[in-house]
Amino acid sequence: METFNEKIEKAELEYPRQWGFKIIGKDKEKLAAVIKEVMGEKEHLCSAGNTSRTGKYHSYNASCRVQSKEERDRLFKAFQDHEDVEIVI
Repeated sequence: METFNEKIEKAELEYPRQWGFKIIGKDKEKLAAVIKEVMGEKEHLCSAGNTSRTGKYHSYNASCRVQSKEERDRLFKAFQDHEDVEIVI
């Protein structure tokens, strides 16, 4: 079965384009700070997402205009590698 990323690669996306990230972690305030840190001066939108039923996990939705697949992947990796982020989608 194809993964989501494999399907995206086959889709031959055109750039620049708007791209969204869902960032999930345990500390809501730290997640908001992570988005500001990773995006830096890049213009972006950010909104609070859901909180898990138990209140242990929180999510934020962040989106920005990416100029290339490389930029998209770099941002994804920066979120993924951050110690305050559990999952990036």
